[in-house]
Amino acid sequence: MISQFFVLSQRGDNIVFRDYRGEVQKGSAEIFFRKVKFWKEDGQEEAPPVFNVDGVNYFHVKVVGLLFVATTRVNVSPSLVLELLQRIARVIKDYLGVLNEDSLRKNFVLVYELLDEVIDFGYVQTTSTELLKSYVFNEPIVIDASRLQPLGPASIFMQGTKRMPGTAVTKSVVANEPGGRKREEIFVDIIEKISVTFSSSGYILTSEIDGTIQMKSYLTGNPEIRLALNDDLSIGKDGRSIYDYRISSGPGAVVLDDCNFHESVRLDSFDLDRTLSLVPPDGEFPVMNYRMTQEFKPPFRINTLIEEAGALKVIIVYHFRIFRNKGW
Repeated sequence: MISQFFVLSQRGDNIVFRDYRGEVQKGSAEIFFRKVKFWKEDGQEEAPPVFNVDGVNYFHVKVVGLLFVATTRVNVSPSLVLELLQRIARVIKDYLGVLNEDSLRKNFVLVYELLDEVIDFGYVQTTSTELLKSYVFNEPIVIDASRLQPLGPASIFMQGTKRMPGTAVTKSVVANEPGGRKREEIFVDIIEKISVTFSSSGYILTSEIDGTIQMKSYLTGNPEIRLALNDDLSIGKDGRSIYDYRISSGPGAVVLDDCNFHESVRLDSFDLDRTLSLVPPDGEFPVMNYRMTQEFKPPFRINTLIEEAGALKVIIVYHFRIFRNKGW
């Protein structure tokens, strides 16, 4: 299926490289980075996740500043390869605890062992962290996560604070606590991406929320977990307006446009009492992905003031206001 897999840093340094089939030239990593760095085709300034150069198909995703890339000369499903790259990044993060350039370089032996078990001669074998435990025997070298700089956009609001980042979920799923004790812990995070378009006067034109219920389990014995959601949760509008839903379900109703679940989730009682049952696999995984486009009060508001300073000069002033936990 794929011929090569490699991981590049933001500077184009080749951190991990594995050639499975020998069908693509060795300098493919340099060709790919040069093409992505200076992409100017189709009127776009950023390279698409899939493109072709001299008969070689390049697939790539960016994870925490690292480029995960796969190459092939055959016609394969782009969504399949992109999902494979995301899962490889997730498996490596499960084993290393922290996914960055430093952790990859210090654990390159473990990373290559994982790649040899995940992919054999270009074909995927497994991407399950739990199944890989039976075949991978190298121990990870732990990276101190408290010294890492946050990479997300939200880090600009945390400058100058004394808040220490949480390190509970940045530990490897195969590493034990001091003294050989097992970690009997489970972590559930709600991660939401808000996209809002404001008019020049500050009114909301479009609004959308893309959310994920993310879980990371350190429980032994694979116990069954039940996760309860809102009783008044509705999925799909079925042609009705949001006003009709609020009248029938109450003012606090949560209406999702669509959602999807992890393969380990059982939906036997979901329609009855909005409860998810699952046996969590080892490592980090998304329990549920959802999307919502109904009207909501955003935690911020932007007002724009445009002034003409001359025939060829315009001054744009942005007023950015953040609301703290009110109406959100």
